[in-house]
Amino acid sequence: MMEEKETIVTPEGLRKLEEELEHLKTVRRKEVAERIKQAKEFGDLMENSEYEDAKNEQAFIEGRIQALEQMLRNVKVIDNNDKRVDRVSVGCTVRLRDEETREETAYTIVGSPEADPSRDLISNESPVGRALLGRRKGEVVDVEAPGGKLKYTVLQIKV
Repeated sequence: MMEEKETIVTPEGLRKLEEELEHLKTVRRKEVAERIKQAKEFGDLMENSEYEDAKNEQAFIEGRIQALEQMLRNVKVIDNNDKRVDRVSVGCTVRLRDEETREETAYTIVGSPEADPSRDLISNESPVGRALLGRRKGEVVDVEAPGGKLKYTVLQIKV
């Protein structure tokens, strides 16, 4: 049997995953079942696009429920209240300086389910996230990113 991957989340991320699972099980399942029931009443299922759409949505919802249940079975909640911040770890916010442009930016390192680059939440599995883990303030970090090589200096680490 294949070993299931550990899902790293913050307490907030755990709450969101649990809420999404509950919503899918209690609300979305019922909604799509009702759509399927209504579509069946339209007659011939072979040429019924509403029925086909509803069945596809049902399959997506069930797949997402399975994925969420698997994540929650292997969840590891990161609690930064008792962490030292001498090294970058999941849950930390890291202020960086791009050594080429001299621009400063800050990222919070999170588990992949919580990643949202538009909100500066980067996955611990992303190229930048992986390169930063374990680093200390003042260290220069080389990152092999899809867009090319990046070089950052770690200016600050905080929780």
